[in-house]
Amino acid sequence: MSRADEMNGNDQPHLRPKVRFPEFGEDGAWHTKTIGEISEPIKEKVAEHKITPVSITAGVGFVPQADKFGRDISGEQYKNYTYLRRGDFAYNKGNSKSFPQGYVCQLHEFDEVAASSAFICFKLKDGYEPTFLKGLFDRNTHGRQLAAHITSGARSNGLLNLNAGQFYGVQLPFPPQFEEQERIAECLATINALIEAETEKLDALKDHKQGLMQQLFPAAGETAPKVRFSEFENAGNWRFRPLEELLYVRPDYGINASSIPYEDGLPIFLRITDISEDGQFIESGKVSVAASISDDSYLQVGDIVLARTGASVGKSYAYREEDGTMVHAGYLIRIRPNSESVDHSYLTHFLSSPDYWTWVAEVSGRGAQPGINSTQISELLVPLPPMGDDQFPLAEQQKIAQTLSSIADLVRAQAEEIGALLNHKLGLLQQLFPVLDEVDG
Repeated sequence: MSRADEMNGNDQPHLRPKVRFPEFGEDGAWHTKTIGEISEPIKEKVAEHKITPVSITAGVGFVPQADKFGRDISGEQYKNYTYLRRGDFAYNKGNSKSFPQGYVCQLHEFDEVAASSAFICFKLKDGYEPTFLKGLFDRNTHGRQLAAHITSGARSNGLLNLNAGQFYGVQLPFPPQFEEQERIAECLATINALIEAETEKLDALKDHKQGLMQQLFPAAGETAPKVRFSEFENAGNWRFRPLEELLYVRPDYGINASSIPYEDGLPIFLRITDISEDGQFIESGKVSVAASISDDSYLQVGDIVLARTGASVGKSYAYREEDGTMVHAGYLIRIRPNSESVDHSYLTHFLSSPDYWTWVAEVSGRGAQPGINSTQISELLVPLPPMGDDQFPLAEQQKIAQTLSSIADLVRAQAEEIGALLNHKLGLLQQLFPVLDEVDG
């Protein structure tokens, strides 16, 4: 390294990304500035304005509190919420799997919102490209530095023990010319637009499935669904049966034990956080359990587990043998459907239907904390068509399940397509931005 290189950027490390657009190849090293130098804190309070209270979901962005929590939780604190406008940024110092040191997002979903005072909110000064900055935050440039300030886990309110001064002190890398920021932003905007378009397709598929379930399952008090397959039109009336009548054994809770890092030879310890919103096992964060386990505690093909507490109460997962040997944790309820009374796939789909989620909202909201116990889930009324002949007693259930499964397969394939695009974006972020401890020697 030459003496000129050593002095480049006011004694900052010689920062260069792994990949650079050709027109900027000779522009020299990048430099760093703190978040505090490039932004202005937003202090304006909502006061008497009536706008949507929002939360922040890591990897997603701003979402209405009513959508995330099922209700507006701002309460008397609403007037102290921060007034944000389209284009403003906010840092949520709650930890998540993807962003353990907190997530930064830019408001583009709404023209104006009310954001919790727990968020650190700011706007960029002139001369800084927002999409470029969002790329840095998506790369978790802030998290790598904030990790050094975290001295304990999240507090009881789920927030990390970080303050505004520490956040505004985070160093971010910038190219010598604003035009290079713009060029990188254009690249990221293209992939972002593609991800958004594919996400809209996914949402449309999910909406179609939800609408179809409302057609294929009868509403409470009805004796037939709105739409019925022609071969079953004269098969007779439906009826509702308590879930406990459709099970081999009563619903049971999982084991109370601590998880350990995943080890071959030990069972996977299935927790609420290991189940995706669409009922899939999230393998990336899997853990094991080393406790003494009885044979009855292992999940079997046909078993379904449901979250019984927390913000995700009610979400379910149908065990698949290919997911590995598993036992479920104490905050999950297991049900074991009787294959002579109910088709496993049919019941799995019903446990994601709009009517089911209406029931969850009603039952889980009766206590101080959202929750469902084994007695309540046993009393869930499941709509069932009449039995068929001796050879095909569950034929109508199975036809409905096959129809919904075909759409679920499309949803899953679309989600995988988006996952591939997100991985491609992550690769771009790793190529287009230098990491502060990477020095070009």
